[in-house]
Amino acid sequence: MAKITLKHKENRQIGTSMLDLKPIYPHIGDTGCETNKDISMIKGLHHNAYRCRNSEETRKFYEDFLGLPLVEAFPIGETKTGRETKALHTFYQMDDGSHLAFFEVPDMEFDFKEQHDYDLHIALQVSYDDMMQMFEKGKNFGIETRGVADHGFIESIYFRDPNGYVIELTAPVPGKPITADAPSRQKARAALSKWTDSNS
Repeated sequence: MAKITLKHKENRQIGTSMLDLKPIYPHIGDTGCETNKDISMIKGLHHNAYRCRNSEETRKFYEDFLGLPLVEAFPIGETKTGRETKALHTFYQMDDGSHLAFFEVPDMEFDFKEQHDYDLHIALQVSYDDMMQMFEKGKNFGIETRGVADHGFIESIYFRDPNGYVIELTAPVPGKPITADAPSRQKARAALSKWTDSNS
């Protein structure tokens, strides 16, 4: 992979629409995504990993409140490059077998803050009835709870976890699925191209 130059860093600061990916990923096609879902090597999400302030506080939110079982936890005392470290890696499993994972690293500085929805949020799919039950549960537990937001194809509520991350529970609207058929992909690509052209 090509090295990211100062120019590329400047481009990232002023907006991705100004970034020419060719020097960084020279083999990406000019027409964007050319993949066919029938032959894609990506089969699904295994885990997303985030930093956490305190593993037990995080467990109380994700396991006790949201109901995601803690299925793996192991300390890390050495990095793969042989550097000494001190971390705990934890995994919470969802019904489809994917996971939310966290690193608690006491001796490594991290800017924990209340994240804006646009900067970082985690959306988890539930049924509408379960979403509304969790809406009331969040209020009763004194957890920051927002919603219900109607996005057209989904409806959502929002919590904030102990680390400042926004956690969205979202219920699909019947009859309005997100699909990967050709018309849907063409529509999405057209919207992206319009945005890129108007912001370049």
